[in-house]
Amino acid sequence: MTSDDKPRRVEVKDGDQPVAAAVVEEHAEGTVRTSLLPSSGPTPPGSRASLVDAVNGHPEVQASSRLEATVPLGDAESLERLRERTDDAVTRPAGSTALVDADLPDGGDAKTGQEPGGEAPCP
Repeated sequence: MTSDDKPRRVEVKDGDQPVAAAVVEEHAEGTVRTSLLPSSGPTPPGSRASLVDAVNGHPEVQASSRLEATVPLGDAESLERLRERTDDAVTRPAGSTALVDADLPDGGDAKTGQEPGGEAPCP
């Protein structure tokens, strides 16, 4: 992503309705920042984990070696998936959010988020 590019929005939908969203932007060489946006109302189980998977599949994220994420405090599903999909994750509270700093695995070694037995978690 170049400095002329704007942050990218990533959404997970249930039918036609967005149920989870994030903003992805390049921060510095090799580092990408994402903000997982709080949803209004309940979300289907697995939608926040699916959002983390969608963010990790984003080209700017795949081309980076570091991830800095802002997650709504209490969003255990997103935090757990971030820990599964990254290396050496460090989490700390910051107001009403949690900040996650982590290394991204190499593209060839990317974790799939699949559960034992080879099946992907249900969205």
